[in-house]
Amino acid sequence: MKPTNYDSDFCGSLPIHLTNLIQPYGVLLIVNKVTAEIIQASENTDAVFGKPVQEVVSSALSDHLQEKTFKHLQEKLNNEFNDHIPSVWEINKKHFLVLIHRKEKYLVVEIDAEPVTLGKQESFVEVYQEVKVAMSSIEATKTIEETCMLATKELKRISGFDKVMIYSFDSEWNGTVLAEEKESDMEAYMGFTFPASDIPKQARQLYLKNPYRFIPDRDYKPVKLYPVINPATGSFIDLSDCNLRSVAAVHVEYLKNMGVTASMSTRIMHQDTLWGLIACHHKTAKYMSFEMCSIFEMISSMISVKITSLQNQSSLALENNIKTGYAQLIESVFKSNELDKNLLSQQGVLQLFDASGAVVTRNGRFYTEGETPRQDQLEELLLWLHTKELKKVFATEILGYEYEYGRDYADVGSGMLVIPINYLKDQYLILFRKEKVRIINWGGNPEERIQFEKDEKNYHPRNSFKQWQQKVQGVSQSWKKEELDIAETLRSFIYEYETSSAY
Repeated sequence: MKPTNYDSDFCGSLPIHLTNLIQPYGVLLIVNKVTAEIIQASENTDAVFGKPVQEVVSSALSDHLQEKTFKHLQEKLNNEFNDHIPSVWEINKKHFLVLIHRKEKYLVVEIDAEPVTLGKQESFVEVYQEVKVAMSSIEATKTIEETCMLATKELKRISGFDKVMIYSFDSEWNGTVLAEEKESDMEAYMGFTFPASDIPKQARQLYLKNPYRFIPDRDYKPVKLYPVINPATGSFIDLSDCNLRSVAAVHVEYLKNMGVTASMSTRIMHQDTLWGLIACHHKTAKYMSFEMCSIFEMISSMISVKITSLQNQSSLALENNIKTGYAQLIESVFKSNELDKNLLSQQGVLQLFDASGAVVTRNGRFYTEGETPRQDQLEELLLWLHTKELKKVFATEILGYEYEYGRDYADVGSGMLVIPINYLKDQYLILFRKEKVRIINWGGNPEERIQFEKDEKNYHPRNSFKQWQQKVQGVSQSWKKEELDIAETLRSFIYEYETSSAY
């Protein structure tokens, strides 16, 4: 059985950044960038300003702030390059943490509805020491697995969440749990894989703009914006990078089915790509201060740097190893002046590409080494390759699903890498990799990831996250980028070698 891509075009097309609703743990203001007039606000403004939204909208932002605070804000807006500007505002003799997003025509202002007490230096020092210890421990790890295990342990200790998991995405955007730290009465998901539709494309893209997603209480009542249409754009406001943005009802139901009331997800990046997520769950409602959310963001950045460093080290080691093997192969070819013999030697392409079998096709004849399909099967395969007119390296780890007859010899050739020598004459160097049967432990049956009602409009997430096993067959170990690069280099060498030998 071939692994299925469980991403969802349906879920990925939902405009979740245009909800026009926020969560009630904060207040949202939209401020005209030029006039500093409040042109739109969430309907819960009384939680901070003590005034209904109708009185707040159309008023000047300066009417609600101390003169020095407003002046300081203007200076920040003029000088800072960062689009996310943190600040502390005094409103009605209370202090509130604020995050300001700069847009082309307006400012998005997120105000934490929970007042803060200034001057908590001892508390800050304590938190800083906790974070410093965690980051030092993470920095000392030697493997990605060790990094993730330690990070979940430290983040659970610092945050107090009931469960902290780290999972990474595969090439199909399914997420596999690499590390988990939890309370004993919570369901274990360690080693489970969750289908890509659980975090569809649209949601993944939002993590590129916003480091974390926080839901303190899944049973919250969404707060509307007033007026409904943003006067600056004439449409719903884009809340892509807004922490307060309301979540889709299907995600709330998903959390409920998991037995989770509060959740927080923080991104882990590898270069410019979303590598994985830190997922935190709590059985009851849990408020997280802006400072604690910032700590998560900081630690996730540190984890991203560590994982990138470890992956780069692994990639560099593999690349150096392959280049050394390639240099030795080329040297042996020049010494003996026998190309095919050296390609098919035990120290040749089998070792270089970690392959189980290799074939060189010349003038209708097959020269083999290791485990390969039968000659009649190779003849059929050659006809199929002829139709592809290969001019560059071709590789697959699921040959049987691209070439029907390849299923007959999946045990020896589930994976195939083809280096064309002269495609016009059907001359190729073909490498095979054996089938690598594996078991995927899904978190619930992925075939039931989305359940539509009879009207085919309303839908629900799956109810169960119990282990559901899938046996994947007909698939080999994947060909790594470093292997494909050296295969292309070898193709160029063979072409140049044979061209020069012809004269």
